[in-house]
Amino acid sequence: MTSVADQPDQKKQTTERPWIAAIRDVLDRPLTSYHIVLGATGLLLVLGLMMVLSASSVLSFRAYGSSYTIFTRQLIWVVVGLPMAYVASRMTPRHFRMLAYVALLGSTFLLVLTFIPGLGVGVNGNTNWLRLGGPLQIQPSEFAKLAMVMWCADLYARKEKLLTQWKHLLVPMVPVCGLVIALVVGQHDLGTALVLMAVMIGMIWVVGAPTRLFVGTIGVVGLVAAYFVNAERYRMQRVTSFLDPFGDPSGVGWQAYHSFYALSTGGWWGVGIGNSRQKWGNLPEAHTDFIFSVIGEELGLVGSLTVIALFLLLAYAGVRIATRNTQPFVRYAAAGITVWIMAQTVVNLGAVIGLLPIVGIPLPLLSYGGSALLPTLIAIGMLLSFAKAEPGAQAALKETRRPRFGWLSSRRMSYK
Repeated sequence: MTSVADQPDQKKQTTERPWIAAIRDVLDRPLTSYHIVLGATGLLLVLGLMMVLSASSVLSFRAYGSSYTIFTRQLIWVVVGLPMAYVASRMTPRHFRMLAYVALLGSTFLLVLTFIPGLGVGVNGNTNWLRLGGPLQIQPSEFAKLAMVMWCADLYARKEKLLTQWKHLLVPMVPVCGLVIALVVGQHDLGTALVLMAVMIGMIWVVGAPTRLFVGTIGVVGLVAAYFVNAERYRMQRVTSFLDPFGDPSGVGWQAYHSFYALSTGGWWGVGIGNSRQKWGNLPEAHTDFIFSVIGEELGLVGSLTVIALFLLLAYAGVRIATRNTQPFVRYAAAGITVWIMAQTVVNLGAVIGLLPIVGIPLPLLSYGGSALLPTLIAIGMLLSFAKAEPGAQAALKETRRPRFGWLSSRRMSYK
C-alpha cells in the first residue's frame, strides 16, 4: 500500500516532461564527462582548422605564395598534438604527479633562456619566443600554464591535511608561481601573465581558501597588474582604447574598431565561410587573437553562440570531473585546467567584443599556433584520463567494449 508521503514524489515523476527526464538520464551516466570533453574538443578543433584556413588564406598567399601554408602548419600541429592527448588520456594521476616538478622546472628553464640574446625572439614587442634552430620556435610561457597547474595540484594534494592553515595555502605556492609570472612579465607578455595569475588565484579558491585570504590575493594581483599596465605606454594606450574604442579608429583603436565591424556585419547567419572582408588586411591577427571576429563575420551570431556553447560545455565537464572524483590531485588538476582554459577564453572573447582590453592571447583550440595548441591538447588528454576515474566510468567503458569482444569470441567458436 502506498503511503501519503510517497504521493508527491510519484506525482512529480509523472508530471516531469520527457525531454527533462532524457537530459537528466544523460547527465547521470558515468561517461557523460568523458563524452562531453571528447565531443566539444573535437568540434572546436575541426572548426578551428576550418576558420584558420579561411582567416589566414589572404595573409598566407601574400607571405608565402600559397593560401594553404599557414593552414598546413596548423594541421601539422594538430596531427602532432592528438597523439600527445591520447597518451595523456591513457596515463594515471601517479604519472602526472611524477612529471609535475619536471614540467615546472623545465618550463621555468625555457623561460629563462628567452632572456639570452640570440635565443630569445621578439614578436610584436614581446620577447616570449625561444629559437630552437632554423624556423622552429616555441613559446615557453604556454607550456608554463600546464606545468603550473600540475605542480600546484600535486603540492596541494601532498598538503591536503594542512590546508586549513593559511601559510600552507600560500607557501611555497605563491612565491614559486610569482617567479614564473615575473619571468613572463619580464618578456613583456602581460596577457599570458594575466592568465597565469588567474590560474594561481583559481587554485587558491579551489582548495577552499578563506574569503579574506582569497579577496586579499585578488587585490594584490590587481595592484600588480595595474602597476605593469601603467609602466608601459603602449599598455596604457590599449586600456584607453578599450574605454573609448572609437576615439582613435585609425590608431590604437584599429583592432577593436575592425573587430566590431566584422562582428556587426555577420548578422544572424554570417556572410559565409571564406567570405570575410576584414581578413583582407583590415583586421590584424585575424587567424590568431581575433579569429572569433572572423567566426562572427562568416558564421554570424548563430556560429558565435555555438562556439561559446562548446566552451561552456567544456567548462561544465571540467567542473563535473573535479567534483565527482575523490582523489585530491585529480580534483585540483581538473579544476586548474578548467580555470586556465576558461580564463584564457574569457580574456580573448572579452577583448574581441570590447568588454576587456586587448592583451593579445589566442583563443584555445581555435587560434593558430602550435605552442598554445600542444599544452592545451595535453590538458584535454588529462581531463579524459580523469573522466575515466569517475564512479562507474571504468565499468561503463568495459561494458561498451564487451559486445565487440563477445561478437569476436562467438565468431572464433563458430570457426572451430
